[in-house]
Amino acid sequence: MEIKTLEEAFTAFNDLRILVIGDSMIDSYLWGDVERISPEAPVPVVSRTKKENRLGGAANVAINIKSLGAKPILASVIGNGRRSGTFKKLMDQQGLTKQGIYESNTRLTTNKTRIISNNQHLLRVDEEENEPLNSDTETAFLNHLLFILENQKIDSIVFEDYDKGSITPKIIKEIAKKANDQNIPLLVDPKKRNYYHYKSISFFKPNFKELVEGLNVQIEKTNSEAIFNAAKDMHEKQGIEWVMVTLSEQGILISNGKEYKHFSAKIRNISDVSGAGDTIIGISSVGLALGLSPWIIAEISNIGGGQVCERPGVVPVEKQQLLKECQTLIKDFKPHKTNT
Repeated sequence: MEIKTLEEAFTAFNDLRILVIGDSMIDSYLWGDVERISPEAPVPVVSRTKKENRLGGAANVAINIKSLGAKPILASVIGNGRRSGTFKKLMDQQGLTKQGIYESNTRLTTNKTRIISNNQHLLRVDEEENEPLNSDTETAFLNHLLFILENQKIDSIVFEDYDKGSITPKIIKEIAKKANDQNIPLLVDPKKRNYYHYKSISFFKPNFKELVEGLNVQIEKTNSEAIFNAAKDMHEKQGIEWVMVTLSEQGILISNGKEYKHFSAKIRNISDVSGAGDTIIGISSVGLALGLSPWIIAEISNIGGGQVCERPGVVPVEKQQLLKECQTLIKDFKPHKTNT
């Protein structure tokens, strides 16, 4: 089919199924009042008033994909203890399928607890494992992923890497081979540990900090030419087709190794930048699955990432709001043939 307008593209998102592989977690928020200092140590005593659990990490990418109308399959390794029940209950609340979840008795379900008082973030407590999966769990999880790819029509795959160990070099290599064999677009939101293991990838989306740390280079965020030259190194050495670097207040730069485009960020009333990267990779995954031009995907992602920063907390993009602003700002939407 041929997509002629942005509205047709956004409608076509509803027919897509996206596999999100990566490190998922529970984000816990504990709010309270501070009225005194502890007599045991010079620290504030927080009287809890409210606690809330939310899905985070790769799960938030799945939530963004669902908000765009597509059908995400979240594939993560979690523990099989008490917190796994909380995690699965949160998935039910978000309407996410659990078919991609693999429970292991050798892993913890990652939990990050933020303690907040008077709108100030006082402390964060992380309960997690950062070591790569052991051999048995790695094999079982990989077979679990391959079973999904062999038995369902998947339109694109996302690696959402938080360096928590669910994504290993072996999993990267085998899933990349399967994706290339089946002509499925493969996108990566990377962290440092596996940076150079991502090869033969369709779409690589580091933020600026991840780019300079991953490549061990010193460049300025405002120097588009230097960022492009750094991206070219990944195109050539790792076989990456498209590199899109998110630059926070400087917008987005996207490269195909031969040329690049820089899309400036729109001036907005920024409330919270948390989760913008999850929104951007979510938009990119449905756009690439649909066969849209990566240049257009970068424009839409730039707008969507900005929109979620206007709202407090980690929130998914709102599809109709995104469409409305894209129709206003994107003037050169050319027809595209989809992959379906």
